[in-house]
Amino acid sequence: MDWNWEILPDFIFNGLRDGAVYGAAALALVLIFKATTLINFATGELAMLGAFFVYVLNIEQGLWLWLSIAIAMLISAAIGAAVERTLVRPFDPADHLPVVLITLGLFLIINAVAGDVWNYQVRRVNDPFGHFPSWVPNGSELKTSSEGTIACLENADGDLATVAEGTAGAEMCEMVGRTFFEVIGARLHYRTIGTWIALALALIALAVILGKTKAGLAFRAVSSNTESARLVGVNTGRTLGFGWALASVFGTLSAALVAPALGGVNPNMMLTILIYALAGAALGGLDSLGGAVIGGLVVGLIKSVLVSWFGVVVLGQAYFSILQLAMAFLLILIVLLFRPAGLFGTRRIERV
Repeated sequence: MDWNWEILPDFIFNGLRDGAVYGAAALALVLIFKATTLINFATGELAMLGAFFVYVLNIEQGLWLWLSIAIAMLISAAIGAAVERTLVRPFDPADHLPVVLITLGLFLIINAVAGDVWNYQVRRVNDPFGHFPSWVPNGSELKTSSEGTIACLENADGDLATVAEGTAGAEMCEMVGRTFFEVIGARLHYRTIGTWIALALALIALAVILGKTKAGLAFRAVSSNTESARLVGVNTGRTLGFGWALASVFGTLSAALVAPALGGVNPNMMLTILIYALAGAALGGLDSLGGAVIGGLVVGLIKSVLVSWFGVVVLGQAYFSILQLAMAFLLILIVLLFRPAGLFGTRRIERV
């Protein structure tokens, strides 16, 4: 058995990168569950819709990528709040079945509408972390050919090169920037670093919102005890709408970060991401925001290290690669059987 220890760090970095995306999506699930104790099955499709907004604004309208992501997050927040106001709030919060059915219906409707508008072909999007900026040490300044470019290729040295239209051969390529640094013999890609930084900044912003703003404090009160919050004058309906808006923002962020790795956006892009995010949320605790992030990171590591590295590379069993989704379901089952509240969730005490 060849352990291939030298490539293990690559799988760890990839697992932590994917785990950051799962953690952001898990936060979207937990934000709603924390306040309503229900799973929003439309989380992935709302996130996918946000990714298409980024595509329209950036690719079709030509806006700066990060401005497109910010606008898409705001639009998604408005949609999330509108969904809560029109489709969720009219129902009795104690009766979860109608709301669960509504989220399942939204899942199908949004997927069908996106497929009808944009069809089911993958549409390429720009990568916010494609290569290191020119001011990064060992980074290279972006250069474009006067004849135009038709492809961007990564060579063995981790450089991106543009190929001029109508030409062939490596001599016609121009270096535009490195895509990774070497750390302990492994490739730490700029996309991985960027995803970590984006998640960290989003978590800091969430902590400030929930800890320093009136709306955030109201959301924490409603999440802790809805009836008590209502008695002290908190507008619970508006506050729950705020929670849905926050969840949509984090869902859109996760979709925007993962879209380049998937080759682009398409109506089915978030289906598997939602399953991994649900596994991470269940592992960390469905009412724990920090647990959701940690759970997402752990799921990413298990998927990359345990399944891809140990199962496929070490054991040489290629069929392990198709068991990644099964691993997520198995993890959910184990957590629900032995620790239903998750690693960091609140254990509910029944008084009789």
